[in-house]
Amino acid sequence: MRFAYHCLCQLRKSCFQWYEVYDFLEFTINYFRNPKLVEHINSVLERELAGYRFVGGVFTDITNEQEIEMLEQAVDDKNFPAVSSHLKRSLALMSDKENPDYRNSIKESISAVESLAKAITGKPKATLGEALKVLEVSNKLHPALKNSFLNLYGYTSDEGGIRDAMLTEPDLTVADAKYFLLSCTSFINYLKSKI
Repeated sequence: MRFAYHCLCQLRKSCFQWYEVYDFLEFTINYFRNPKLVEHINSVLERELAGYRFVGGVFTDITNEQEIEMLEQAVDDKNFPAVSSHLKRSLALMSDKENPDYRNSIKESISAVESLAKAITGKPKATLGEALKVLEVSNKLHPALKNSFLNLYGYTSDEGGIRDAMLTEPDLTVADAKYFLLSCTSFINYLKSKI
């Protein structure tokens, strides 16, 4: 016990950047993959009013319980591994404490929706717009929802349908990335409930 206390004191004296503590915990949690450990650490973070929670393999500033639950539901779904992979990547890019990449986080969020729409429709070569039209025709998606999501998709696309228009968008923030991640995750969970 005395040795552990000594190690902890030495660790505290080390010159950690604030995010390195989270990086160390992230590594530890991912190494042991213990749901009880995740639950305990998130409980401590909540109790201490920390601005981060462990979700989908990374520490993120998403702390709302409903948002965390919604994200975990989509990320942990083994039925759609490509969707899960895109969402995990989006979360990791947004939550990178040293070099966040909001533009690519947004692109990964949209790609997760596109991947699910293709899987549901059975049309792996379809664009998101084509897949959403199929879902609309099959009465699995209301036309207004289809149009609203196409407009959201349009924000990330140039007129050629390539998601490069945001290369010139200079002021993307964590708020933009979080909005897309949570909106896309919500839409994904909604589409899953319709099939």
